Amino acid sequence: MPDSTLDGAVALVTGASSGIGAATARRLALEGATVALVARRRDRLDQVAGAIADQGGTAIPVEADITDPQSADEVVQRALDRLGRLDILVNNAGIMLLNSALHTTVEEWDRMVSLNVAALLHITHAAVPYLIDAAATSPRQVADLVNVSSTAGRVARPGSSVYNLTKFGLQGFTESLRQELLGEHVRVSVVEPGTVDTELVNHLGDATRDATRRQVSGIEALRASDIADAIAYIVTRERRMAVNEMLVRAGDQTW
Repeated sequence: MPDSTLDGAVALVTGASSGIGAATARRLALEGATVALVARRRDRLDQVAGAIADQGGTAIPVEADITDPQSADEVVQRALDRLGRLDILVNNAGIMLLNSALHTTVEEWDRMVSLNVAALLHITHAAVPYLIDAAATSPRQVADLVNVSSTAGRVARPGSSVYNLTKFGLQGFTESLRQELLGEHVRVSVVEPGTVDTELVNHLGDATRDATRRQVSGIEALRASDIADAIAYIVTRERRMAVNEMLVRAGDQTW
C-alpha cells in the first residue's frame, strides 16, 4: 500500500498521449491526483482523458509542442489556471532514433536533443517555482519531479550515440537538480526503464526497427504500466523518504 494518496494533488505529465506517459497519468489519477496531459496529439490526449474520467478521475488535455520554450511556459500556466496548483511533474516525453553516426542525419540528432533535452529543460524551468510553492503549502509538504530516462543513460551501445548523450546528460541534470531543491522539499527522481513495449521503436527506419526488434525478441518486455507503478511508488512516499533513482529492467535483459 502507498504511504499516502495524492488526493488534492495536481500532476503534469508530458508525452501523455501514449505508452509510459498515458499509463502514468492513469495511475496517478487512480491515486487521487488531477492530471494535466501534455503532448502534441490532441485526439490521443482526449482518449486518455476519457479513460481517466471513466475510472472516476479528472484530467485535462493540453495540446502543445514543448520544444518551444514559450509553449512550455504556456503549458504550465494553463495547468495552473485550470487546476490551481502543481505538485508533481513527470518529464516523460522523448524520442529514440537509432543509427550509426555514419548513416544518420543531423536532423535526427537535432530531433532527439530538442525533445529529450531542450523540451525537458523548458518545462522544468517553468514548473519548478510552482513545485516549490506546492511543497510549502500542501498537506503532503512535499512536491515531486520525476524524469524518465532509460538504461541508455547507464550503458552506451553502438548505433545510439546521441540517444545515449541525451540520457546520460539527463542523469547528471537530475542529480544536480536534486541537490539544488533539497532545501525546498521538492524531491527529484530519475526512473530508468529497460525494454518496454511502447511506440518508441515506431519512429525508427525499417531496417533499424527490424534490427532492434530482433535484438529484444527473446526478452519479455516490460509493460508501460510497470513503469507507471514505479513512478507512483516514488511520488506516494511520505516526505521523510526520497527515491532518487530507480532502475527497472525487463527480467531477461542483460544491458
